[in-house]
Amino acid sequence: MSDANTPRAVRAYPDLHDHLKALDERGLLVTVDREMNKDTEIHPLVRWQFRGGLEESERKAFLFTNVVDSAGRRFDIPLAVGVLAANRDIYRTGIGCELDEIESTWNRAVSAPVEPVEVRDAPCQEIVIEGAALDAPGQGLDGIPVPISTPGWDNAPYTTLSQYITKDPDTGVQNMGNYRGQIKGPRRMGMNPSLELRPGIYVHWEKYRDRGERMPAAVVLGAPPAVTFTSAVKLPETVDELHVAGALAGAPINVVQAKTVDLLIPAEAEIVVEGYIDTEYLEPEAPFGESHGHVNLQEYNAYMDVTCITRRRDAVLTSIISQVTPSESSLIKRLAYEPMFTRHLRDHLGIKGVIRVSMHEPLTNIRKLIVVVCARDMARTEVWRALYGAASLHRAAGKYVIAVNDDIDPTDADAIFWAMAYRANPALDVEILKHRDQGHGPRSARNGGEDASVLFDATLKEEFPPLSLPKKEYMENARRIWDELGLPALKPKMPWYGYSLGEWDDEFEVMARRAVASDYFTTGDIIAQRRRNDLGMNTEVRTLKD
Repeated sequence: MSDANTPRAVRAYPDLHDHLKALDERGLLVTVDREMNKDTEIHPLVRWQFRGGLEESERKAFLFTNVVDSAGRRFDIPLAVGVLAANRDIYRTGIGCELDEIESTWNRAVSAPVEPVEVRDAPCQEIVIEGAALDAPGQGLDGIPVPISTPGWDNAPYTTLSQYITKDPDTGVQNMGNYRGQIKGPRRMGMNPSLELRPGIYVHWEKYRDRGERMPAAVVLGAPPAVTFTSAVKLPETVDELHVAGALAGAPINVVQAKTVDLLIPAEAEIVVEGYIDTEYLEPEAPFGESHGHVNLQEYNAYMDVTCITRRRDAVLTSIISQVTPSESSLIKRLAYEPMFTRHLRDHLGIKGVIRVSMHEPLTNIRKLIVVVCARDMARTEVWRALYGAASLHRAAGKYVIAVNDDIDPTDADAIFWAMAYRANPALDVEILKHRDQGHGPRSARNGGEDASVLFDATLKEEFPPLSLPKKEYMENARRIWDELGLPALKPKMPWYGYSLGEWDDEFEVMARRAVASDYFTTGDIIAQRRRNDLGMNTEVRTLKD
């Protein structure tokens, strides 16, 4: 073990410690000082806020300062869980903008990357353990308090908020992606590349395999929030995520040369595990509770031989709540993926009528059900182009894609079903796209392992009568009375007032105004003058107006 006593690099963005302090000041951090078992207690405790009926706004970040395991080992590194995206306010604090600015913030970061600044001395290398020193008890991976995410199912502790950094051997462009890592021994950890959209690490692995070489890698465990957020976004293989992280942070990210591999790593990382990923052999990995909400059964995957572990003296390990959604993992992806899909449809495909894209989170894990919110005057052909575009961007996303108008809350499943029930004719407004990959989730052998997408146009295609709830002015007045009476606090759910859907003429409006003025007998007299004896029951008056 060696200490690095050189000065720290100057930075112009918050690191993880600044972020934890900000969360604490905002009342968003729960610090637990009592002894907690990382293998049986920590994740189940934090999990309760996702499965215990709490509102998202009530969820917190947790910092555990007294971590042990079932074998009686104690760890000198605190463990932080839920500190990136347990709720939107935590995410907003880390990304440094207001919630309504998240889409524009991501758009700017992706479109104008900022190159990192290489420094010589870095906090992440204050403590360096390499070579034979890794074999001493507690000096290898066994000294890092990696928790078990789903006790009772997982076969080991797994790093879940772990950014794997690798380099394209042909272009020299680095890639940083968030992948799980099984702790297999003091100097060996698993690597599952999670083959989804643009898995840069897997492309690199194939190139090193073809060369007959091991792949150098560095695994970042805890980093400045901008770095961690960017690692969860799927970017082209030609884009270095650390460049986008700099744009997201508003300043170049400090990087330093790793000790035993030729890679640049974030200078303010908490812990960095260096090593080589074997490209000749694979070995079993998992079972592990995956983010799609099911246990991922055992597969053959890669593994990394550890050559060095570096860390800060005051290092904090971060772990993410994943598995059954909603979760921290799904929220951190959702807040980045939704702008990505919207940008793809609106800017790349030029479908200007797209207002936003919403990805359904509870239980479905954002990828399977996508809602495209479209302007009312959008041409039918453009609606369908948006549906096809949303289904094709991401190989693991878009099993069900539904187009709705902006009076439908895309986060409310009841509202979505309402639109499908009344605004979509299955014979005219539904298409099935065959020959899709099953994507993210349990693998089924049905249909040769292929899946399909179902596209629904649940937008309004014609004028409809108004929604039969009292108009807004009457509901607002009634709410004031409700509050005066001291009744339970209301949480309005759209739609909470009636509005026109196009089919409502001036005569109807006059009759409704008479009614609320208690002058409905006048309407009765006018109606009596229109009596007829040549029509059947239920004949619609609107069919006779022409």
